[in-house]
Amino acid sequence: MTTPIRVLVCDDQALIRTGLVTIIDAQPDLEVAGECADGQTAVDLAGQLRPDIVVMDIRMPVLDGIEATRQLAGTGVRHPVKVLVVTTFNLDEYVYEALRAGASGFLLKDAPPSQLLHGIRTVASGAALLAPEVTRQLVGRYAARIRPTSGNTADRSPLTPRELEVLRLIADGLSNSEIATTLTISPETVKTFVSRILTKLGLRDRVQAVVYAYRHGLAT
Repeated sequence: MTTPIRVLVCDDQALIRTGLVTIIDAQPDLEVAGECADGQTAVDLAGQLRPDIVVMDIRMPVLDGIEATRQLAGTGVRHPVKVLVVTTFNLDEYVYEALRAGASGFLLKDAPPSQLLHGIRTVASGAALLAPEVTRQLVGRYAARIRPTSGNTADRSPLTPRELEVLRLIADGLSNSEIATTLTISPETVKTFVSRILTKLGLRDRVQAVVYAYRHGLAT
């Protein structure tokens, strides 16, 4: 029997939190490891319970979801935990800050339960939960904020020319199938390239790859 994905639910609204717990616990492949109402408790519980993923609200008392995400999944965290941000606030600023803090995905609370469950499974599998069009919109609006001032670093990159090409297409918001069509290669080959890129650069998912590409001048 497959071990269920263990989820920590963090939301300061009891009604929302109970709804999330109920939806998640009803799935045979998911299990609620714990629940809490503020970011600091989420950080503490994650250290104790070692969940596979944290479903995180943004606006909460004591410690907000952005800072809690940074402490759970940010750069330099010794034992990072995957974070799926679920919030009522559809503000680009929140999306950007959550992803920069280390979140692997972003969903709105008015999303149907099926989308929430898909999001949990997607992020737990190691993939990022941002549709290509969302990536395009996000990067288009905030690229200037993450673009480096030191110029192009492609000549110092550990990636091969082909891997750099794939990384640039990821940064453009293309899906694996779109990259496959663009480069006239199979989707399986694209998956292999993406895996190598993430491994070589020490990145967790495609979202981090997009930010990396812009931060290092590999995409414009």
